Amino acid sequence: MSTTRELIEVSERRSAHNYHPLPVVIHEAHGAWVTDVEGRRYLDFLAGYSSLNFGHGNPKIIEAAQEQLRTLTLTSRAFYHDQFARFCQGLGDLTGKDMILPMNTGAEAVETAIKVARKWGYQVKGVAPEQANIIVMEDNFHGRTTTIVSFSTDPDARDDFGPYTPGFKIVKYGSAEAIREAIDENTVAVLLEPIQGEAGVLVPPDGYLRQVRELCTEHGILMIADEIQSGLGRTGKTFACDHEGVVPDIYVLGKALGGGVVPVSAIAADADVLGVIKPGQHGSTFGGNPLACAVGNAVIEILNTGEFQERAARLGELMHARLTELVGKGVVAVRGRGLWAGVDIDPSLATGRQVSEALMARGVLAKDTHGSTIRLAPPIVISEEDLLWALDRLAEAIASFQE
Repeated sequence: MSTTRELIEVSERRSAHNYHPLPVVIHEAHGAWVTDVEGRRYLDFLAGYSSLNFGHGNPKIIEAAQEQLRTLTLTSRAFYHDQFARFCQGLGDLTGKDMILPMNTGAEAVETAIKVARKWGYQVKGVAPEQANIIVMEDNFHGRTTTIVSFSTDPDARDDFGPYTPGFKIVKYGSAEAIREAIDENTVAVLLEPIQGEAGVLVPPDGYLRQVRELCTEHGILMIADEIQSGLGRTGKTFACDHEGVVPDIYVLGKALGGGVVPVSAIAADADVLGVIKPGQHGSTFGGNPLACAVGNAVIEILNTGEFQERAARLGELMHARLTELVGKGVVAVRGRGLWAGVDIDPSLATGRQVSEALMARGVLAKDTHGSTIRLAPPIVISEEDLLWALDRLAEAIASFQE
């Protein structure tokens, strides 16, 4: 069992079909490049949905992980360990927040933010028991738990997973007025992605995040920014909220925080918010484990240099300029910020899946979403030469459907 065909056949037969991967079986990877089981090389233009912002096998991150693997990997939160304080302080300083609460996956971090916001609403704001509501956005993607899919508007994510969790109001993304109209005396938070990733890298109108921040402050409710995909350098700033100078009450972080090595997530907030959580009220056996913290510490050190933020901004300008040239040539629209883009393919020409497969045949790996959109998010370590090469391959792949 060593060929691509054999490995895919067994994978499809012995696993649930909750994903529809491209037909490639990756064996190893370095930087922005991956190699399949038969020795073919591809440029990674997805970076694990931004989990691999700092590249495959980043030396600093791998070294931190290897060193920690040799000493201590897990204590549970029943005890302190020597990596924990540094991680909490480092991530708190990076976000400008007093405290953090570490978990493992992005969905766990979102669930944590929801629980904290509700508890804050009851204990601090004085909302009547069981009446708290949280305002969320159409076309959101925050994870796959039963509570999170309860406020999804994507039928694939939501249908047949009920009964659904109450306590959420869904409004139009990008409209501060829609949020204003939905706020009532029981609203405890607004939860949003500063840029909606799964929806196709949707960037809200300029000033939207500032308006949301002002509304939350005015009405005494928490602004929760899900920066799991958009954060940690991807958009050319440490956080996507930074583009509007906005500081949310709660940051939700994941993906790149684990450096592509282990699942690491967290929420960050000030003590008047996170202080509502007491011993026994929330936790995770693996949350904040020594290996996760060691990797997270390496990621924080990398981000503190500012190098990756600057690189994503510079290469992002180059990428968006090149992608814009494709509009009207098989591409309907391009959106995004930094080294992150959603490319809408003319649906009369091809589906996003077909273009992704044509791109794969040319040595570049990207992935479609919502039918005709392709998401592009290469590792930020990508060279300018490789970036331009991949964009040329994209142009060729789209052109192949016009012949």
